[in-house]
Amino acid sequence: MGKLKFLLARIAGLNWKQMFQKIDEVHEKSGRSKLFIFFDMVWCGLRYQAGYMDYWLFEMYDLNAAQRKTVLTRGINNGFIKAYNDPAYMPEIENKLKFAHNFSEFLHRDWLDYSTASDAELNAFIEKHPVFMVKPVDGQCGRGIEKLDVRELSEPVREYLNGAGKVLLEECVVQHRDLMALHPCSVNTCRVISFTHGKKTRVVAAYLRIGNGKYVDNFNNGGMVVPIEEDRGEIIYPALDKSGHLYDVHPLTGVPIKGFKIPLWDEVIALVERAGQVVPQVGVVGWDVCVTDNGPLLIEGNDYPGHDIYQLPPHRTNGIGVLPKFQKAMSECLEAN
Repeated sequence: MGKLKFLLARIAGLNWKQMFQKIDEVHEKSGRSKLFIFFDMVWCGLRYQAGYMDYWLFEMYDLNAAQRKTVLTRGINNGFIKAYNDPAYMPEIENKLKFAHNFSEFLHRDWLDYSTASDAELNAFIEKHPVFMVKPVDGQCGRGIEKLDVRELSEPVREYLNGAGKVLLEECVVQHRDLMALHPCSVNTCRVISFTHGKKTRVVAAYLRIGNGKYVDNFNNGGMVVPIEEDRGEIIYPALDKSGHLYDVHPLTGVPIKGFKIPLWDEVIALVERAGQVVPQVGVVGWDVCVTDNGPLLIEGNDYPGHDIYQLPPHRTNGIGVLPKFQKAMSECLEAN
């Protein structure tokens, strides 16, 4: 019933023009007939809850049935969110101000709610941190984030920020020297996906986001992404950007990406497992973690983590997706409770 509801909902909101564009692209890349691709897309929707974007992005046309069963598709991911993330508690993670309050012990940096800050509080923050980050409270994918140096402003800071909407001001974090060498312009964060049920939290998957000339590292904002081996914090694949370019070494710094090891990885895992217990009613969370010389800290949490970035075709071995990892972690947590 769940699969049928997902398929019907997808059909109702289907962008037919975009779907046929993707069919054309798959046809050009694979050489298969457009009619075959159309019906194969429909089959994948019925069998694997995969939308046409999943079919295209994960190159499901090149996967056999056994491999397709391992792909975490949009429909399956939505099902996990619906089953394990209580909507009443999701704002505790999604809203950046609530997140800062709830997870203050994991932030290890100063922050200020601009909407309620007095002039004295703002002046004290600026005096201590003349360069700071400005983040929209409800922003996503790095959109709207600004690194502000008040010494370069030609107007009073209040006047400047009053047009920014509801924002959070944060002390800039300084990443670990190894990550700084990789790309110094941005804070290169680890996205760590966890599953929590009751008193048990398990890390499911992880990947490193790397900037490429900008001060944000998001894949959708010009950055690169590459999976991290959860058991040891090592990178074994080349990084990928949204244009499809692969990088064995960083194009700006020349630092090798393949073989790179995330520093203090055991501490990252421990941090996420502790953070998962703060709001256990939200079971599936994507944590953005910055590793510093003094240890890891949380940047933010995502109560609706995407399913695409950590199982892209160049980052799969033998065509195997991440669904088995989710199933294993969920089984361990559910059995422990």
